[in-house]
Amino acid sequence: MPPTPPPTPEPGEPRIRDRGDACPGALRLHSADDGRLARLRLPGGRLTSRQVGMLADAAETLGDGRLSITSRGNAELRGLADDCGAELAALLDEAGLLPSPTHERVRNIVASPASGLDGLGAADVQLWARELDTHLRSAPWAAALSGRFLFVLDDGRGDVAGLGGDVTLVAVGGGEAELHVGGRAVRLASSDAPGAALAVAGGFLAAARKAGTGAWRVRELPEGYAVDMAESGVTAQPVAAPELPQGPPPSPGVLGPHALSVLAPLGRLSAAQLRALLPAEEVRLTPWRGVVVAGTGADRLPALDAAGLITRPDSPWAGVTACTGRPGCAKSLADVRADAAPGHPEHPEHPEHPEHAPRPGRPGPVERRTAAPLLPGRAARPAAPLLPVHFSGCERRCGHPHGAWTDVLATAGGDYLVDGVPTPRTALPEAVTAARTTR
Repeated sequence: MPPTPPPTPEPGEPRIRDRGDACPGALRLHSADDGRLARLRLPGGRLTSRQVGMLADAAETLGDGRLSITSRGNAELRGLADDCGAELAALLDEAGLLPSPTHERVRNIVASPASGLDGLGAADVQLWARELDTHLRSAPWAAALSGRFLFVLDDGRGDVAGLGGDVTLVAVGGGEAELHVGGRAVRLASSDAPGAALAVAGGFLAAARKAGTGAWRVRELPEGYAVDMAESGVTAQPVAAPELPQGPPPSPGVLGPHALSVLAPLGRLSAAQLRALLPAEEVRLTPWRGVVVAGTGADRLPALDAAGLITRPDSPWAGVTACTGRPGCAKSLADVRADAAPGHPEHPEHPEHPEHAPRPGRPGPVERRTAAPLLPGRAARPAAPLLPVHFSGCERRCGHPHGAWTDVLATAGGDYLVDGVPTPRTALPEAVTAARTTR
């Protein structure tokens, strides 16, 4: 991952960016301990079936055999050889995943992944994502945006609105949308929303040039240099006291009559798991390290579960993410992916954990799963939702979730901090479980 910029000298002072954005892309590969890394921007997380198959092939033939899903619903290939850049670029171009070499790193567009599939939401913002991407690639000046500048398109359900977008569009119904930037918002016609989002991105670049601080994102603009929507060409009704909607992400399982939602264990999909998603009308990677599969039904869930994907919200893997960790990242202090995995022998979900040892009068793990079936017509009581948890190998906390989450940080001594509390590695599962259930 790119190095973290130097800290601000004094609290409240503007951050000074004195170098260019080194964020990796499909053409600008990043060097890591496990080889080169390529990051593919996927507006709205969208992939065709053909693109899914070609990425599975690329992961096997050029990389480490897996595809990582980022917290923006983008894709990463790791373990690439130093000399594979030209071959990878040709493959991505053939698959239609490299429509603009000059703009490929700035196509950061997150959209509600279930939009248009489950009957919820005030508009199909995946259509906005495609239009905005077209506008973005058609504007030569937009190539100057940072690879971290983010557009967020929420269909009104509030699942992605809180993901920290620099420019956020929210569908509000009645053919209207709200455009949020820098804590202010205006209301405009839905048909104007994608064009307006691009316009205020141009307004950000103008404000950043005036400020002279090299800002990469709207929140980095110093006081007095806010994005001026009117100067950007957006004239619309201001929204008093604007608030972003808040809603949960889609749960693993069925989404409407013809779509499914699954999660990737620790955010990584093997080539075989990618192929297991097919056939599909469309595949959408999500900011929660998951996949929405369009054009399929509930009968596919058993096969996806057998492929190792997370298909149930009560899975011990659900909500658990981790950075790359050792051995892929030189800065990591631990193999956090191994320590985060529910299959680790020290994890309470592992069958060899002492918690599962049979005791007099208590069934073993297999017996417990089949004991006391539900009576006909009686629904299971839903478990209280757990906080997301992210395992980090160093203080950069790469890829951590947005909003409230349980912070598990490796330390130099081989142990961890769980929400700041020193925790021996052997006590990690219990401490993480307790932290995730604390409200």
